[in-house]
Amino acid sequence: MAVLGEPEQARFVERPNRFAVVVERLGARVLAHVPNSGRMSELLEPGATAFITPATGGARRTRYDLTLVEHRGTLVSVDSRLPPKLLAEAIERRHLTEFAGYDRVDREIRLGDSRVDLLLSRDGSRLYIETKSVNKVEEGSALFPDAATTRGAKHLRSLLAAVESGHRAAVVFVIQRSDADRLVPDEESDPLFCETLRQAVNGGVEAMAYGCSVSLGEIAIRNRVPVVL
Repeated sequence: MAVLGEPEQARFVERPNRFAVVVERLGARVLAHVPNSGRMSELLEPGATAFITPATGGARRTRYDLTLVEHRGTLVSVDSRLPPKLLAEAIERRHLTEFAGYDRVDREIRLGDSRVDLLLSRDGSRLYIETKSVNKVEEGSALFPDAATTRGAKHLRSLLAAVESGHRAAVVFVIQRSDADRLVPDEESDPLFCETLRQAVNGGVEAMAYGCSVSLGEIAIRNRVPVVL
């Protein structure tokens, strides 16, 4: 579970660049940081209800972070930094049977020429995990990616190399909303990533996906959904 602080309601106006949005709050326009490099075009429509959280720490151009967007009655978390934290916490609390038995969780681990989010270990066995943040859902299908990601394909190749070296490896899609019942690779957005994902799974990399419960105050991993390749 991640606590989202005290989000303040606003209205989305525009996105001048990948990492900033203009929103209207209490009649004034303010700039907010977007902790997500995805397109999110279906979420960030003019007039959409958004929620921003006051930023903490360090000198910044933006006083707020964009935290949530309401889309057709569903709250969507747009912070792509959260999935590793959400998954690690769920594993440490033993909420996910797929990862039962591991007694150590390390974060931000070097794997070949990549860095992956988590390493679970026990008695010399290792499970490398890379998480992916998912925000886009169409008719119950969560779609990833929503923009080309060469870095994502690189992570998959590193996970496959770990399997070939005798370790367990998994890519975990964290769907930061509650209205998905499956995860489907988005061929239209990035055919290379989708093909690399299939190759990785065929080579022994595990692909998992989880939906989340999302409220104004917190987000938590809720349920596993199938990955349909």
